[in-house]
Amino acid sequence: MIIKKLLLGFTATFFLAMAPQAQVVYAEDSEYNADITVYVVDSEYDADLIVYKCDSEYDADGNEGLWYFDDSEYNADKTIYFEDSEYNADLLIYFTDSEYDAGWEENDKKHLMY
Repeated sequence: MIIKKLLLGFTATFFLAMAPQAQVVYAEDSEYNADITVYVVDSEYDADLIVYKCDSEYDADGNEGLWYFDDSEYNADKTIYFEDSEYNADLLIYFTDSEYDAGWEENDKKHLMY
């Protein structure tokens, strides 16, 4: 009986660890409906976060700049609004073409995407 419980516990833990940890994002039309505001900078050196757009939510991973843009805000982990001014934005991002370049440049803002 104890072995069955242990085996069930290990199996559940394994599947939870293998579940996708997607950073699913929805782009809002209104700043007031968004969790945070972002501004897209021209240089990765000016960014707080370097973002790679994934083709699938299963390709995205946690809070490391791998974003999947969903068409539904109800599926999103975070809703964002693209700000016109960097001074009004909570987070400065730079879009990269390389998945391996994605990540935080300023860890003190990492809490914004949790």
